[in-house]
Amino acid sequence: MSILFSGDFHSNTDRELSLITKSALIKKYTQTNFDKIKYHIILGDAGFLWPGNHKTDLFHYKTLAHRPFPVLCVIGNHEPILGLTNIPEVDIGIGEKVLLVNKERTFVAYLKRGKIYNIDGYRFLVLGGALSIDKEDRIINKSWWEQEYWSEKEKSNLFRLLKTNNEFDYVITHTGPNRVNQIIANPKDAINNHAKFLDEVATLNETIDSQITYKQWLCGHWHEDFYYYDENMNRGYQYLYRQTALLDENKIVVL
Repeated sequence: MSILFSGDFHSNTDRELSLITKSALIKKYTQTNFDKIKYHIILGDAGFLWPGNHKTDLFHYKTLAHRPFPVLCVIGNHEPILGLTNIPEVDIGIGEKVLLVNKERTFVAYLKRGKIYNIDGYRFLVLGGALSIDKEDRIINKSWWEQEYWSEKEKSNLFRLLKTNNEFDYVITHTGPNRVNQIIANPKDAINNHAKFLDEVATLNETIDSQITYKQWLCGHWHEDFYYYDENMNRGYQYLYRQTALLDENKIVVL
């Protein structure tokens, strides 16, 4: 079996759905490899449950239901789920519980950040969140949520967990560690040059990265398809947006 990864979905605002339909995936990976997919993981900013977007969500669920595997989402920053407190938690047999978004076909849920999941035989550390670079707009229209940053309790619980659990197969997050982000960032970008755009989540990821071992880090957020291999740390960092990645037998194919 295998796991599919994709970048930001944003409730299909830029036709991201066309990249992950059944026909698109078969064209990329062949029918044989499509039939092996057991889970699809969206690497943050899936955008489900956006206020006033119920009919659009139903359309997306119906389209994704043509594929026989569930969707699991990393928590990003443009996520309405961050502002909700009534989301049910369910156990689907991957270790920690997940936050249920849609229980009918297709099954859609969010993975909790700061938790360890065992998915299809792989051990994942799941992080999440990131800086909203449109923060000024957020202050005006209150569209985003304070929980895009980790609480002190969340961070404390995570580092306590990592004291005895620090070896993983893969790390899945919304943004990358700060030092890798800086490699792909436009030098003129405000996130790179202005103090108010300092991403505390990327800094947190940097600290976590130095305390754990794993094979590869997968994330989205930057709307870039980019791979970086750190020879000193002997690990890779895969950023996804228009491309997808298929993990099968410990090998990742990006198309």
